[in-house]
Amino acid sequence: MPARRAAAMAKVRRKPTGVRRSAAARNRSQKAHAARKHTSGLLDRVMAALPFSEEQWHRFFLTVIVAAGLGIAWTIASFAGVPELARTELAKSASRSGFEVSRVQVSGVERMNEQLVYERVLAEQDRPMPLVDLAQVRERLLELPWVADARVSRQLPDTLKINIVERVPHAVLRKPDRLMLIDPQGHELEPVSAKEAEGKLLIEGPGAARQVQELGRLLDAAPALKPQIASAEWVGNRRWNLTFNSGQLLALPEGDLGAPALVKFAQLDGMHRLIGGKPIAIDMRVPDRAYLRCDDGPCPKQMSLNGRSD
Repeated sequence: MPARRAAAMAKVRRKPTGVRRSAAARNRSQKAHAARKHTSGLLDRVMAALPFSEEQWHRFFLTVIVAAGLGIAWTIASFAGVPELARTELAKSASRSGFEVSRVQVSGVERMNEQLVYERVLAEQDRPMPLVDLAQVRERLLELPWVADARVSRQLPDTLKINIVERVPHAVLRKPDRLMLIDPQGHELEPVSAKEAEGKLLIEGPGAARQVQELGRLLDAAPALKPQIASAEWVGNRRWNLTFNSGQLLALPEGDLGAPALVKFAQLDGMHRLIGGKPIAIDMRVPDRAYLRCDDGPCPKQMSLNGRSD
């Protein structure tokens, strides 16, 4: 009897807890339902405010779902290698239909050996046109010293077109073991003989190859003198000595002082005809002075940079 009373009292004590839990659950359910109703109502109001009909909204959501499905399918297919397999099969079909490389057409070659271009694209011979990697072919062509740029395109059904933009030869660089033809940026093009180098500007001196562009800017300061300059020597990694076709040498100062000194020399030459005259060397490294040396020593008269003789 005492046991039954205790059990009854235990049941009475648990009952309020169950009621509170049930009430809390109903409260949460009501709040969730209210939130869904609020969100749904808000979405309905937003959709109603936009200038689209229900049918248009339906097509929009259907398109989004289909696009997402296709995206997932394509991702799965990509991991499985299906697109590459399809591409290979398509290329084989194109090849069987005559769409493969059987001719290479080269244009733009004037100075370089054209055979070098054909050697770079030889690997594409008989390759199906869809499998030709145009960017890769172009990269191989850009490795050639003479090629500044290259354009590669397909001309269906069987021709690969190559248009070459050549570098422009500018001068000859004297290296310890050979003479090298270079362009205005200092890119080495090809070795040349002494006879082939005749009539071209000769550049020499340790580190001169890295100063070719700077030399070009220096000579541009006095364009009238450029045809008369036979060679340029980079001295002490800091300045230039110029030698004229007459054999006379002009020593220029360092750095930014070189161009103004060359311009001043051009003015003095215009007044006193220094090039082709008695001085065998003109030294302009000292500010405001030009020191002239003749065959037997200093020339009788020296010259200030204002044009007056001493």
